[in-house]
Amino acid sequence: MTPADLSRTVLRAVRRAVDDGELGTAAAAGVEAGTARIVVERPRPGGHGDYATNVALQLAGPAGRPPRQVAEILSRHLAEAPGVASVDVTGPGFLNLTLSPAHLGPTAPGPASQSPATLGPADPGSVDPDPETAAPLYGHRIVLRIPHELRARVAADALARIARGQGADVDVAYAESAGDVTFRPVPARPSNLVELLGADAARWALLQPAAHDHPRTATPEDRAAYLVQRESNPLFRVRYAHARTRALTRNAADLGFDSAPGDVPGCEDLVAALADHPRILLAAARHHAPDRLVRHLVDVAGLFLTYLHPTVLPLGEEKPSAAHRARLALAEATGTVLAGGLSLLGIDAPEHL
Repeated sequence: MTPADLSRTVLRAVRRAVDDGELGTAAAAGVEAGTARIVVERPRPGGHGDYATNVALQLAGPAGRPPRQVAEILSRHLAEAPGVASVDVTGPGFLNLTLSPAHLGPTAPGPASQSPATLGPADPGSVDPDPETAAPLYGHRIVLRIPHELRARVAADALARIARGQGADVDVAYAESAGDVTFRPVPARPSNLVELLGADAARWALLQPAAHDHPRTATPEDRAAYLVQRESNPLFRVRYAHARTRALTRNAADLGFDSAPGDVPGCEDLVAALADHPRILLAAARHHAPDRLVRHLVDVAGLFLTYLHPTVLPLGEEKPSAAHRARLALAEATGTVLAGGLSLLGIDAPEHL
């Protein structure tokens, strides 16, 4: 059983959950339209099972449910699928699949002989022919040869995370000579930024500019801008927005209501930005540009804090309504995008700030 086979299995589980009334039709609409790709891949280090998928996090917003609740629903259907020995839900809603021995098979990786710094089909015969379920870059191989520089290491790591999430096979290694370098962002100064800023702020400072631009890290004043804990700092703004989405879910539970899908007038730009997230990830992978994801997260956080955040919870004696539940669902979808984006950049997304 290949990742493509498992993608189809997951898609069938989504359809069965919709047919049984456990998930609304909106949850399947993105998958059916191809805007939400079902990516099944080998677990990251420290994970378990034979394969893992983040489809529940993708469907949480349209479904109007927390990602872990969507994962629990899908896990019951996946456990009944032929060849699946067990299904575990981990973290915020990842599904880890263990296959029966008879169904374990190769993952059809791309050949190692492809030329460096290319992004193309590893083998036309290995690309999943089903566009409904294939990850956008499934069957593609990215080879990065980087210099021994801090910014190159950080950017290559973020790019690898993003591209692997799109189904690509990514190989990152240090170049043996200057002529072998295939990915070299403009170096950052000073070289001990992690010591000066901490890991998260240093990664953000190095990933925020485009690879051909100089990071603003040379002076103490430049570096201080990445540490200030107020909304003028884009990293703080993104993490603060994420933490607020989690707080809204907790506060809503205290008030006795949870999320439900529905229209949210006045937040069309935020909805459009969330819907654009898969395209941003694919563009970041294709163009070797993790800075595109950084800018997208800043935009999403700004739209959330400006237009949605103040309206989610009832005010005064106001009772929770369908409008509040719909706004909470959109807030939770925003939190999922922000947390997932920060994770791909290698940056922590705390639930409390």
